[in-house]
Amino acid sequence: MSFNKETYLSNLRQTIESYAPVSENSWKSIESITQFQTLKKGETLLQNGEIAKNLHFIAKGILRTFITDEQGNFYNKNLFLENTLAGSKVSLMMQTPSHFSIEALEDCILINIDYKEYMKLINENIDLKNFYIAHLEKNWIIEKEQREIALVMQNATERYLSLLKKNPDIAERIPLLHIASHLGITPTQLSRIRKSLEKEL
Repeated sequence: MSFNKETYLSNLRQTIESYAPVSENSWKSIESITQFQTLKKGETLLQNGEIAKNLHFIAKGILRTFITDEQGNFYNKNLFLENTLAGSKVSLMMQTPSHFSIEALEDCILINIDYKEYMKLINENIDLKNFYIAHLEKNWIIEKEQREIALVMQNATERYLSLLKKNPDIAERIPLLHIASHLGITPTQLSRIRKSLEKEL
């Protein structure tokens, strides 16, 4: 897969700076601990039970984090699209085995950030620390709480519409069963919701 690395690195920098401004020196330090990786659709990035080493910036494609029960049923914990950072945060922070797997739902281009080196840089640079805190608050605290509340307070149609608002083309990009799992409903329920919404248009 041929691609323009500079474009994707620029997107990573823009994503970081959407949370907090960073100096040229700090950016160069981040850039020095990155590596590109390509994944084919269906390939696993991290296995359940594996200890995570990298944070992953999705330059292109979609990743899902999922849990599989003893009967082989899966539950999609999260769907990550372009220009977001993905990873098994607890595994990275505690260096313990991940409780879920990460899989590519499309062919992906990733920028991997060495987590151990990344944390050293964050502790040494106040601008990177500001980014880290802002990113953590928005993605791991605020959005997590909003999602938990939505599962209780919103019906499935409202949750589906919220997902489409954030990612308008997601239903064209990945199988509906993955969207259904992410919403905590069955594919049949999602199919009914989509048909009902089509009638309203």
